[in-house]
Amino acid sequence: MIRNIVTLTLNDLAIAFKNKTIYLILFIPLFVFLSLQFVDQKNEKLQTIQIGLIEHVEYSPVIIESLKAADKLFVISWLATEEEGRRWLKEKKIDGFLLKSEKEPHSLELLVLEKASFRTIAIVEGFSALQIAVEGKSKNWLADIRSLRDSGIQRQTLPTWILMLVLLVGFIVIPAQIAEEKEKKLLLGLLQTPVRECEWLLAKLFLGMILIHLAVIFLHLLGKFEIEDSLSYFAFIGVGSFCFSSFGIFLGFLCRTQASARTLGVLFYLPLLLPSALSDFSQKLHSFAPVLPSYQFYGPIKAILLEGGGISTFPLEWIYLCSVGLITSLFSYLLLKKRWLM
Repeated sequence: MIRNIVTLTLNDLAIAFKNKTIYLILFIPLFVFLSLQFVDQKNEKLQTIQIGLIEHVEYSPVIIESLKAADKLFVISWLATEEEGRRWLKEKKIDGFLLKSEKEPHSLELLVLEKASFRTIAIVEGFSALQIAVEGKSKNWLADIRSLRDSGIQRQTLPTWILMLVLLVGFIVIPAQIAEEKEKKLLLGLLQTPVRECEWLLAKLFLGMILIHLAVIFLHLLGKFEIEDSLSYFAFIGVGSFCFSSFGIFLGFLCRTQASARTLGVLFYLPLLLPSALSDFSQKLHSFAPVLPSYQFYGPIKAILLEGGGISTFPLEWIYLCSVGLITSLFSYLLLKKRWLM
């Protein structure tokens, strides 16, 4: 009995090596570990912080002089009104701005775009260091920190879940289905009929886009999340679903079997998901993530859901996603014409 169990276990391990499943077991922890090295690093060197001050607000001279003296860390931008500060925050021209505290007249309030970001942590740590250097451990200069994104935690995490759903369909579901049709010779049989390559490719694109839209709509129905600008939101969901469905079809053509398609899909899924989702917590990831198509989708979706942004604010992201979708569709068409790995 024990001998049979050992034999079967070793056989399953051999199959795992053969179908590349073992690569996922090794790759996933390794990639997560490497991603976490970029998050919340104590010795991470930050760039200068853009801090805003309102012109008509009377700030403590000690605080002003301290900020000016720390010019390697803080760059002061003078704002005409609080409304201008909010607009600059949304446009990411500043990292935060200071207001007089209503609760404690001798202290300040810090208004930031998002509390859970490496920039906010850097501002708080910088103010704390300045205060200790100037006054010692006296009363805190910052009495409160307020976020421009004042929605609940469920809504704040919604863009990340949307990104996960879109990438899951694009890089796990679609490639496996393409590889299954190739492995079982279903695709080759279809191409012997009057069905043309472009028709089959468009059908698969529509399938991916429909699945993504269904997943997103179902999530909104379950969570009862409201959308202010539904046109902009679903326009970006549409272009994102086109981009990643097309990418998934291309990956499916690169694989001969379902097992290899799932492995390749995960190898793309995690590197596209984690840097984008964690970009708010690491300056290194924040500077690297914009080269990824997932971030060009995640950023506008996040702005539309949490800041009330519109589609007109993100023309470059729209062009980027469309370009990636068109290029990968072209590659898929060429591979389909060549009957690649069929």
